[in-house]
Amino acid sequence: MTQDFERNPYAFRKMHGLGNDFVILDRRMGGFPVTPERARRIADRRRGVGFDQLVVLEGSGRAAARMVILNPDGSESGACGNATRCVARLLMEEAGVRALTVETAAGLLACEALADGRYRVDMGPPRLEWREIPMSRPMATDRLDYAPPGFAGEILGAGAANMGNPHVAFFVRDVEAVPLAAVGPRVEHDPLFPERINVEFCQVLAPDRIRMRVWERGAGITEACGSGACATVVAGARLGLTGRRAEVILDGGSLEIDWTDSGVLMTGPAALSYAGVLDAALAGAE
Repeated sequence: MTQDFERNPYAFRKMHGLGNDFVILDRRMGGFPVTPERARRIADRRRGVGFDQLVVLEGSGRAAARMVILNPDGSESGACGNATRCVARLLMEEAGVRALTVETAAGLLACEALADGRYRVDMGPPRLEWREIPMSRPMATDRLDYAPPGFAGEILGAGAANMGNPHVAFFVRDVEAVPLAAVGPRVEHDPLFPERINVEFCQVLAPDRIRMRVWERGAGITEACGSGACATVVAGARLGLTGRRAEVILDGGSLEIDWTDSGVLMTGPAALSYAGVLDAALAGAE
């Protein structure tokens, strides 16, 4: 990238992790305010650029950068595993290093580049108390007493975990048969989850292999969700359906998840699609 490009306040990069796609804006040296309305305009896949999440990089006194994450509806997300890998790749290439820390609303996340070209992020320990999800009433989060509205199939087990943002994972016999577009929004907006929630439907293929589909809070169906894959392995292990380390197979590809004693490690790719410049009319005055 040229210095002129880097200094342009409307410059952006389009990146993705397994098809979970992001527009990344660098505001470490200043730039235009990113409001919910501007985020919604940029998110429009016909009139804007389009993304599953908008990532805004800001300066940090504690890490290589701070990332702020906005959904297509303009709401803020506390964490995004796939986006963190993409940001880590950008920052590592910029600094010429193979390990660094990224600051998020969920805390400091340690990232490293692996020899095989993938990136690993320590997403930290899951928060597992019902108040931490959060939920509107007391409930055991390892064996959730809750049936997804509008889903007539058998639930083999359900669990909730907060991985910087809230998740609920339902284990079923045939994940491809789940009407995710119909059930996902009903679970997301259920009064049980006062801050809304990300929804995963999962099928155990083996103790170390899980097929997962996801409805993301504020975004809808996406091809992959890193924090959701982490929450799914946590839920599966707590239910006794899987081990603590598993390959999670998403619509866009696979992530390797390892729930260790200190945190949940997520490993996967980070791809750059292109760089561009937003039109001032798209990102300008409200």
